[in-house]
Amino acid sequence: MATFEMSRSTTINAPSDRVHSLLNDFREWQQWSPWEGLDPDLERNFTGPATGVGSHYAWVGNKQAGEGTMEITESTPTSVAIDPEFLKPFKASNITAFDLSEAGSGTTRVNWTMTGTRGPIMGLMGKLFFDKAIGKDFDKGLAQLKAAAEAR
Repeated sequence: MATFEMSRSTTINAPSDRVHSLLNDFREWQQWSPWEGLDPDLERNFTGPATGVGSHYAWVGNKQAGEGTMEITESTPTSVAIDPEFLKPFKASNITAFDLSEAGSGTTRVNWTMTGTRGPIMGLMGKLFFDKAIGKDFDKGLAQLKAAAEAR
């Protein structure tokens, strides 16, 4: 099994608590997640606490959106860690983390990282296709997160 790490960052002209609130509540992800718009009929199920550790989100959608679950496993004022489990269109378990740091008065630096392991075939596919696609998705999501946080 090969390990991988994908990371992207941006600076947002908003305080970290505002950015954190958009990451720490799965219901808020509809404003910024790059995958939320893939299926207008996406079925969403939220369980557990509304925010923070133990908050759980499950989705079922078309072939593009797929199916899976996410749970917030750690939440501090400077980070949110999520355990996503992708079921369709392919199975994958990864760790996703958002790290927040002050980048100036009222400005927040956000680093979005996904780590995991891949078997030999998925490792090759990752290097050829997935890493580039996930990187574009992270860039899009961070741009939308920036827009949502700065508009509040």
